[in-house]
Amino acid sequence: MQHTQSFRMRPLAAILGMVFASTQPVLAEEVQTLPDVNVSGVKEQPITNGYVTKKSSTSTKTATDLIDIPQSITVFNKQQMKDQAVQNLGDIVRYTPGVGAAQGEGNRETFLFRGLASTADFFQDGVRDDTQYYRDLYNIERVEILKGPNGMIFGRGGAGGLINRVTKEANWDTLREIGLQYGSFDQARGTVDVNQAINDVAAFRLNAMYEDGNSYRDGVSLERKAINPTVTIKPSDKTKIVVGLEYFKDDRIADRGVASFGNRPVDTNRSTFFGNAKQSPTNTELTSFNVSFEHLFDNGVTLKNRTRYANYNKFYQNVFANGPVTAAGLVRIDAYNNATDRQNLINQTDLIFNWDTGLIKHESVVGVELGRQRTSNFRETGFFNNATTSVNVPLSDPTTNAPITWRQNGSDADNYVQNDTYAAYFQDQMKFNDQWSAIAGLRYDRFNTDFTNNRLATTNANHNIKTSDDLFSPRVGLIYKPVDNLSVYSSYTISYVPRAGEQLASLTAINKSFDPEKYNNVEVGVKWDYSPALSLTAAVYKLERNKIAVADPANPTTNQILVDGQQTKGVELGINGKLTDAWSVAGGYAYQDAEFTKTQPNATAANVIPAGADVAMVPRHTFSLWNRYDFNEVWGAALGVISRTEMYAAAPTVSTSVTLPGYVRLDAAVFAQVNKDLRVQLNIENLLNKDYYLYAHNNNNTTPGSPLAARLSVIANF
Repeated sequence: MQHTQSFRMRPLAAILGMVFASTQPVLAEEVQTLPDVNVSGVKEQPITNGYVTKKSSTSTKTATDLIDIPQSITVFNKQQMKDQAVQNLGDIVRYTPGVGAAQGEGNRETFLFRGLASTADFFQDGVRDDTQYYRDLYNIERVEILKGPNGMIFGRGGAGGLINRVTKEANWDTLREIGLQYGSFDQARGTVDVNQAINDVAAFRLNAMYEDGNSYRDGVSLERKAINPTVTIKPSDKTKIVVGLEYFKDDRIADRGVASFGNRPVDTNRSTFFGNAKQSPTNTELTSFNVSFEHLFDNGVTLKNRTRYANYNKFYQNVFANGPVTAAGLVRIDAYNNATDRQNLINQTDLIFNWDTGLIKHESVVGVELGRQRTSNFRETGFFNNATTSVNVPLSDPTTNAPITWRQNGSDADNYVQNDTYAAYFQDQMKFNDQWSAIAGLRYDRFNTDFTNNRLATTNANHNIKTSDDLFSPRVGLIYKPVDNLSVYSSYTISYVPRAGEQLASLTAINKSFDPEKYNNVEVGVKWDYSPALSLTAAVYKLERNKIAVADPANPTTNQILVDGQQTKGVELGINGKLTDAWSVAGGYAYQDAEFTKTQPNATAANVIPAGADVAMVPRHTFSLWNRYDFNEVWGAALGVISRTEMYAAAPTVSTSVTLPGYVRLDAAVFAQVNKDLRVQLNIENLLNKDYYLYAHNNNNTTPGSPLAARLSVIANF
């Protein structure tokens, strides 16, 4: 949106008089006052204003005002990330209504979007970033969280939502920024952001990061480092090329948390490590190459092409609790490791053009996506004393130092998988008049999988499996704007997850011919830009999950069947921006009723999930609100509150359920803008030192929340 800005030009003599007033007194009669002159000019509305982000191209592939997108979207921009001193996506979702986190076995990010868990729905600049690891934010301009199925734009997955990271790119604004942090448990971190014009055609940017630290959990530590140079080339006003290379390495201890006792996590010190921390390393190494090309033709058509090649190497090892605390006070400890090598090559091409049919204005996108993913996966089981696959340890000291031999056992994976994606899509954004607009689109994906189990003989039916899925993902949305700053919308979307979908772990000869899981989402919402610096949102939705593959209770070892039976009904309220010139807020409230609508069969009657059971890791009510208040141009302070009701660690069965209690946690911060080039801030997590449980992976792997922890940051510009 554009608006006209007016300003007043004062005569040169008057301006000079004000400038030199302190040294040269000017008599009133010496200055001639001429009539004011009004000059009007057109000024583009900024993309961000404080915590508010106005536009995004992620959900529609066109630069669209968020108020005109019929979907719930939460955007964390650079200002909000800096104020909260966030370092990873787990920090981001704490203040995102409708999105929660799970433990992810201590080696990967796992989030729940509207009741659906995912480790795969991550994107960078709109391109799939598909492996399991912890992503850093050192080179990120903003994080966009889209809720509801997103198959029309992103293809397979994105069933309940997804996260897109928008990277920093080189531009012609000179920037030299260094960030230093030091905090509790010897956590130290440094970042560098340098941007410089090479000439009128090219610019260079370098982002780098190093972090090292320990944890409130015994024996847990991390070390990570990264570097990301980018070059932007603009040979003309109509052409832009961005080239980037990233190297990222993350080494840490995989932490599976504490076991359960009865129907709650066991009562123990939150620092207690179950298993063996030294024998639980995880490391990820990523090298990626990204290039984007954009050109505006004379006829108004825009061509965009983006290519991403990424090479991921990941290894993790767990020595962890794999059972509850028994009545005798013993805990079972198991061990395994897993290595994954993956290469992704993805290319997207979009044509964006405007056209009219009568009074209807159209902005359309025609696109294709081609992708190839190659994955090798190798898993080993740990044998304690080279004999048994588990040992029992006492709760009083739930660790083991028994020697472990690693080798394959039973059905441990030794797989090679190649996935090829061929996709085409069309989307049309239609504007009927100033009040009514709509969006409609359809995507077709051909998803081919070639799966090889290297452990099996070539004559075995499971040795090599080839599958193909043809996926059609529609999207329809209608927007009504009674006034320019208020929209009411409704939308319907569908997304699919193939049997070789999330991390390619679910494919067998038994289910290769099954239809993919299907997700339907109906949503109605309101978006209100109360002011240029404050946005309010509300949404009501129903998300259904169909065609879930589960074990056949009549023959659970070899057969699977399809069942329908999970849905989430919810309400999301969001607020983001400035209540006053000095008071900034971000957060919201979510009500989520996520349940199994039909009984989910399993191998034994005791493990059956009954109809009406709640989905794991989905609290019924969540509330979060971050408040920053600036007392003057130098000093500011912030207070954040996070509240969550109780939730299950795993889906409750007929015989077993473990509940994580609800909690309320306070965070705080103090800011000092010493001068325009130096900023100092202190962020405090869990201000009142509350005992709580952060998340879980299952009934016997629950992570206690951090005690009170502080982090001092210094950000300097040169």
